[in-house]
Amino acid sequence: MTHSFAPRSRKVRVLATLGPASNTPEMIAKLFQAGADAFRINMSHGDQASKIDVIKAIRLLEQEFDRPSTILADLQGPKLRVGRFAEGRVVLETGSTFVLDHDATPGDATRVQLPHPEIFAAMETGARLLLDDGKLVLRVVECDADRLVTQVEVGGPLSNNKGLNVPDVVVPMAALTAKDRSDLAFAIDQGVDWIALSFVQRPEDLWEARKLIEGKAALLAKIEKPAAIERLEEIVEACDGVMVARGDLGVELPPQSVPPLQKRIVETSRRLGRPVVVATQMLESMIVSPSPTRAEVSDVATAIYDGADAIMLSAESAAGQWPVESVSMMNAIGDAVERDPMHGDRIHFTVTRPDPTTADALAEAAKNIAETVSVSAIICFTTSGSTARRIARERPGVPILVLTPQLETARRLGLLWGTHNVHTRDVASFEEMVAKAKRIALRQGVAKAGDSVIVMAGVPFRTPGSTNVLHVVRITGDELKNYEAEKAAR
Repeated sequence: MTHSFAPRSRKVRVLATLGPASNTPEMIAKLFQAGADAFRINMSHGDQASKIDVIKAIRLLEQEFDRPSTILADLQGPKLRVGRFAEGRVVLETGSTFVLDHDATPGDATRVQLPHPEIFAAMETGARLLLDDGKLVLRVVECDADRLVTQVEVGGPLSNNKGLNVPDVVVPMAALTAKDRSDLAFAIDQGVDWIALSFVQRPEDLWEARKLIEGKAALLAKIEKPAAIERLEEIVEACDGVMVARGDLGVELPPQSVPPLQKRIVETSRRLGRPVVVATQMLESMIVSPSPTRAEVSDVATAIYDGADAIMLSAESAAGQWPVESVSMMNAIGDAVERDPMHGDRIHFTVTRPDPTTADALAEAAKNIAETVSVSAIICFTTSGSTARRIARERPGVPILVLTPQLETARRLGLLWGTHNVHTRDVASFEEMVAKAKRIALRQGVAKAGDSVIVMAGVPFRTPGSTNVLHVVRITGDELKNYEAEKAAR
């Protein structure tokens, strides 16, 4: 049975990670009803076979709620780890010397294997090595192709296969591991909408993934390495969307550096017209508590005021004790912030100048008309989704109703700010365009009789990238009567 589902009242999207606490069809439906607009599948955990039923359950939402569903598959990326210890665990004393080398012999408190030859080739004297999510800090005092001699600046316990971060040098590693390539092929075969690439350092890191995806999904770059900041604009231009992955970014940089960088990444992504997701530890306390701290609520609100397209839950919805409540809280924060009379001013602190194209000029004009004339919605017809992205970049004060004949496009736009996406047949004439726009606006509840709406499309129809029409129309009482008669007949 299909349930009618009104568009969300808020414009920021909520991206919920699925995991052991939330990967059943019943829980996925509850998360959607609580406010989840899109779902993240973390390829770092579990095997591929376990993901198949999860993906099917997400797609079933389309039949139940008559709304496109959005799936992001997040690749693990190249994880750097130390080797194993003879006793399984050692304690590194601050001020001591510790060596990392190629020797596979189990280590002790003086040395351990580092099974990543590319690190030895890239390392420089004076660079830091961070172990176990930054809990231990080593400083390189000698380095060559076979070993790194370090001084322990911050000591502590270290056990087998703990993670290693290298914040001070660019390690020339392939962005995709063998596991990532397998997971990417699986995700594409399952028809996911977005592929997230971890530990992007350079725009070149995106090239192989882009080639393997072959246009079958959108590509999202996770910004979690300091090296990525140095080439941020190039990376943003080379991808379809961006994630501010504050977890690893906060390990490799001082914590106080992360908030200004978050604002910079959001601003750059918005200016260049790419959807941007703010992620990691947003409501961390809700993993074990039914309510968040006030500081966490303020953190989420800041991302919304900055104009982020989406805010993401990680362990809160994947493995926490309160997954539905954490999504409901994200939804409530979004609603509250966007009701603030100052919200509209604050999200326009970022200046998004239109490119010198007809489509960009019309998108800016649509926002200006919506601010000047009383309209209920901006309705755009799009094949590729580019028109919707241009309009969303302007952050208009009214809903964006996106009509597309491509189901894949409707699904991918689920991470885009302010859009309500409808999969529908294409139109063949100007008259049909206007009539369909009015009818679906009524059906989706974004307009009523007497309201005016803005309609954007491209002529000739069925030609991607040809947006050149902006039309303001009014929905009459007769059109409402006709719609209600059609609805009754169905």
